[in-house]
Amino acid sequence: MLLSDLILSLIFSLILVVCVLVGVAFLTLMERKVLGYIQIRKGPNKVGYMGIPQPFSDAIKLFTKEQTFPYMSNFFIYYVSPIFSLFLSLILWLCMPFLTVLFNFNMGILFFLCCSSLGVYTVMIAGWSSNSNYAMLGGLRAVAQTISYEVSLFLILLSFLLLIFSLSILDFMMYQQYLWFLFLCLPLSMMWVVTSLAETNRTPFDFAEGESELVSGFNVEYSSGGFALIFLAEYSSILFMSMLCCMLFLGGSLNSGFFFLKLVFMAFFWVWVRGTLPRYRYDKLMYLCWKSFLPVSLNYLFFFMGLKIFLFCILL
Repeated sequence: MLLSDLILSLIFSLILVVCVLVGVAFLTLMERKVLGYIQIRKGPNKVGYMGIPQPFSDAIKLFTKEQTFPYMSNFFIYYVSPIFSLFLSLILWLCMPFLTVLFNFNMGILFFLCCSSLGVYTVMIAGWSSNSNYAMLGGLRAVAQTISYEVSLFLILLSFLLLIFSLSILDFMMYQQYLWFLFLCLPLSMMWVVTSLAETNRTPFDFAEGESELVSGFNVEYSSGGFALIFLAEYSSILFMSMLCCMLFLGGSLNSGFFFLKLVFMAFFWVWVRGTLPRYRYDKLMYLCWKSFLPVSLNYLFFFMGLKIFLFCILL
């Protein structure tokens, strides 16, 4: 790779990260507005025109607050885990396929799986390093949930990968030119969305931060900057999973503006679910993963595998 190519890639990556962070800011504003209207009240509407600068004033407030830390905490790890969490959720975006100058991975899906599975460690370390019983309890629940749903997430993804026989995210766009995978495998698509909700620790699967019984879970001891970084990482992951949903089964046509409308709708769906559904019981959450999603996704995997072999034999 030439030096100019490397510099261009770095500049475009930086622009992408800045755009993602601005997108996250407005996603939080959209969430607060939508939840406000669902609960028959106004959302943020005091700062500036219609409350549009609200996320930026919140960011200034959070990052200028005094940073507190528990006296018995493991100081270095306690500080590093929110930074590492945000770093992981932003580095995920590098596998987003662009038709212009950026990293175009042939193994984009593999990169996604490797980076997203590392996210478990940040939650675990954030809960443990605070040296607080509540944070540890929330961290353990979040880790158990994330590891469980990663299994079904991978198996559902494997069925989609069998359909296209490629690990490149860009190939999903090619194969869905005439028919979206949503119509071809509707149950799998719905299962993918529900599993994504569980992966990003969102309602109705937000056991890590169940305020009513766990006092905000693993991030209970974080304030100001540390809390803001964990918050940014969560919303960045939501946006990324929305993008992946569009690419996998909504015919992600990157060269049309319609793709971004679909992305906004998927992000809105995350907020809509939060405003509508109550929290699951923890045992039901695990039951859903191991006794519902796992057998169904395995059956679909065998079905697509058999279908591929059958079609291959016919063509031969």
